[in-house]
Amino acid sequence: MTESGSKLRIFKILKIIISSLLITVLLLFTIAAIRTLSLDVNAGLQLAHWEKTNNKSLVIDHHQREELLANFKEAIRIPTVSFSNTEINTTALLEFDRFLRKAFPTVFSSSLVHHELVGNYSHLFWVKGSQPELVPYMLLAHIDVVPASESDGWEAPPFSAKEIDGFIYGRGTIDDKNSLMGILQALEYLLLKGYAPRRGFYIGLGHDEEINGLNGAMNIVRVLKQRGVQLLFVMDEGLTISDGIIPGLEGPAALIGLSEKGQATVKLSVSVAPGHSSMPPRETSIGILATAVKRLEDNPMPRLFGYGPEGDTFEHLAHKFSFPLKFIMSNLWLFSPLLSRILERKPVSNAFVRTTTAVTFFNAGVKINVIPSLAEAYVNLRIHSAQSVEEVLDIIKDTVGDQRVKVELVYGFDPLPISGADEKAFGFQIIKKTVLDLFPTVTVAPAICVGNTDSRHFIDLTKNIYRFSPAWFKPGDLERFHGINERISTKNYEEMIVFYFNLIQNCDIRKLPEPHSSVHEL
Repeated sequence: MTESGSKLRIFKILKIIISSLLITVLLLFTIAAIRTLSLDVNAGLQLAHWEKTNNKSLVIDHHQREELLANFKEAIRIPTVSFSNTEINTTALLEFDRFLRKAFPTVFSSSLVHHELVGNYSHLFWVKGSQPELVPYMLLAHIDVVPASESDGWEAPPFSAKEIDGFIYGRGTIDDKNSLMGILQALEYLLLKGYAPRRGFYIGLGHDEEINGLNGAMNIVRVLKQRGVQLLFVMDEGLTISDGIIPGLEGPAALIGLSEKGQATVKLSVSVAPGHSSMPPRETSIGILATAVKRLEDNPMPRLFGYGPEGDTFEHLAHKFSFPLKFIMSNLWLFSPLLSRILERKPVSNAFVRTTTAVTFFNAGVKINVIPSLAEAYVNLRIHSAQSVEEVLDIIKDTVGDQRVKVELVYGFDPLPISGADEKAFGFQIIKKTVLDLFPTVTVAPAICVGNTDSRHFIDLTKNIYRFSPAWFKPGDLERFHGINERISTKNYEEMIVFYFNLIQNCDIRKLPEPHSSVHEL
């Protein structure tokens, strides 16, 4: 074959390859464009014919508004702080018990409601339904709060419940006495209106959620198990309504947690012979451990975006973004790696992408002129749905890569199962309907809860656990969670009461409607 013939053959092969690539790109672009224009994850149940019910309406008058706000403020003023597994404010918990009985007399006196104390300080309510064949559900909230000190920079004392410019400030206003008081206030109003549920339900109020719920939620679960109770779904705190927090998203979004991350507390320790600071070795225990910690921070856990419910979150929100983000989020099958790189740039969104690693304690040294024999660091990890505690431990050991550093699991549990969010998922669709009825401009999407809740203890009682409260979070509000200046607007607290008032009634339908259309899938 001549040289010109060889060049011609190479040219033809290159032409075929380039043409094939162009055709492939064009085909992928066409498929992506069609999906972008046709994807409607919200089609279906919201258009369907829901079972007719004679729901009672709630219009809060001036007197009721003053009373419900006074009750809520009194709840905030009781410092039900959980400091540690061995230190909780039992005096405040007993005071809170007395307060609840005073604030909600109808709940505690109604023949429809059975109340009992569990684990000395937690509360379990059973509201009997008129149709016992309907499987009951459960609403959860917790009484305890994390510590807070005015010296940290609060605008108002953290247990003052002071009202400033329409906001009530105080520890517990968003975690989690807003939900607790909202649920009980809604039930109080329903009972006063003569409401009797068709579908029975439970309300569980744990007293030690902030220290893992070992005596509160776990004892409530034990009681229900002994009685053979199975639940249709559980709804607890977790995610909220985000307004202006997700960059590029047009309008607010109600994110309903289908799962929550796992958790692990890992201790790293280095033990060497002690010595005098005047004759230091080349590496001290602190230096060795500091190097190990730096390796963990420099080498984050692998990106796992798309392997958990977080992919569905962005597909549900895609239609509320402008191009090109709408195009990207409608086609995560193609752009998932690109989006995950964008999300990992900020701490808030990075939590959706991977297992997060946070060094929270570093202990070493006993005297200024003594080289310490022992150095310890504690690492808190929030584990992505696609990983396990065991896998995370293996990665830590490989990343540290130093036999002198001992790696020990102090406490941990795997990520929780992912609950349903399709058209047959009763709990999800009821929550979604209740949100849209009250807030019609809000977009509803499934999501992953990056924190942990009492609801994780209930996995043996139901396959469907949802983490959501209708609290509105605007830019800057996420930092108030366990931070300073925790607050809620009086308007939003009132909305929460109306939400639970409607949710309880919406659960009375026997079954979900048949959808008019189904979700488009590629």
